[in-house]
Amino acid sequence: MLLSIARAIAKNPEIFIFDDSFSALDYKTDRILRKALHDKCSDATKLIVAQRIGTIKDADLIIVLEDGKIAGKGTHDQLMESCEVYQRIAYSQLSKEELA
Repeated sequence: MLLSIARAIAKNPEIFIFDDSFSALDYKTDRILRKALHDKCSDATKLIVAQRIGTIKDADLIIVLEDGKIAGKGTHDQLMESCEVYQRIAYSQLSKEELA
C-alpha cells in the first residue's frame, strides 16, 4: 500500500482519495505520511475516509457520519465542542492531552 501511495505522490495529482488507507499503518507511519502529503502536496485536494481521529484531526473540514447521515461537520475543534458522535469517538481513541 505504501508503494501505491508513493506512486500517486510522484505523479503529483490535483486530487488524492484515500479510502481508509491509513488504518493499515502504524501511528508513527501514519503521522509521517500525513506530514509528507502536507509538505509535498499542499496544493492538492485530499479526501480521506478514516476511522482514526489522529488521521483527520488536522483536516480543514471533517464530516462525521452516523447511520449513513451527517452527524456533524467542521474542524476538529468545532466538532469537539458541538458533535456528540465525534466526541465519543475521539475520547475512545485518544487521551485528553492528545486531543488538545
